Amino acid sequence: MISALDFLPKGVLCTNISDDELVRINAAVVQATDSILTRRNPGEHTIRLLSTRFYLRDDVPISIGRAVGHAMAAHLVDNAKFSVMTGKYEISDMAEDDLITSARNFMLFFDACPSAFGGLTTLDLENLRFGESDISNVLITCKCLRHLRLYNCDTGVCSTLQVEHARLRELSIVQCMVERVELKWLPQLTTMVFEGWLQFQDPLFIGHVPLLEVVSLTNLALRYDKTVFLSEFLSGTSIRDLKLAFNSEKVCRDFHFVSCGLTSFSAHLIMCLFVADLGAARISDAMSGICFPPTKVCESTSSS
Repeated sequence: MISALDFLPKGVLCTNISDDELVRINAAVVQATDSILTRRNPGEHTIRLLSTRFYLRDDVPISIGRAVGHAMAAHLVDNAKFSVMTGKYEISDMAEDDLITSARNFMLFFDACPSAFGGLTTLDLENLRFGESDISNVLITCKCLRHLRLYNCDTGVCSTLQVEHARLRELSIVQCMVERVELKWLPQLTTMVFEGWLQFQDPLFIGHVPLLEVVSLTNLALRYDKTVFLSEFLSGTSIRDLKLAFNSEKVCRDFHFVSCGLTSFSAHLIMCLFVADLGAARISDAMSGICFPPTKVCESTSSS
């Protein structure tokens, strides 16, 4: 893995680097990437995974993208991963204009490197406010994508994220200002992580996702937020591992799991939810894969 964080000056944190240092660090990533790829000749052993982590500044991403694209076209690299950083770390300190500008810079990088993104297998993005069709265009171009992580990325506050992809296997959506994610057509998706969503409606719509078996949902779930019933959007799935983390505030029991196709773990799940207060205990079931971090439980209003 070639990471910009490995080129930080000794004793300097990534949250406290100057613009001059950031330019130097990014340049070092380009040099290291070029050094590795220029030593390879066609016919030699291919690189199984080339992972690069760099800052979204100046022309450095385009230089890296074109180098990786050429290497993939020459069959020197089997799998490639881009982790694109913006240099911002506190969500509360980010202005909307910064998110929009960063997204535009990313799309310039994306448009300049179609070969690299066409063969990319893993993409990790942060702090981007895309245009309405940008995410869809990225997914269409990244035909080989298997892993996608979005941190603080969206198309606007209270937006809906629609996802369709033939090969995507793992999707992580963390602290994005979306109120709903629609998994419309993902025939290969097995793992879904959704951490933090706006509290206006059920967070997920699950369409054609036949292989989905691991789901992790994390949120504040404050007492005044909308109560979410898992059976309303997990119905018909074959989930094997379900992790719920509501940050010690609210989880409501739902009597309708068994009738909604979740029988593989429904009995254990309901038994856990009957507990009045899980306190500091962690309840898990190695066989069913259900896991509850510390949380408080309230009664469902539909239980009567």
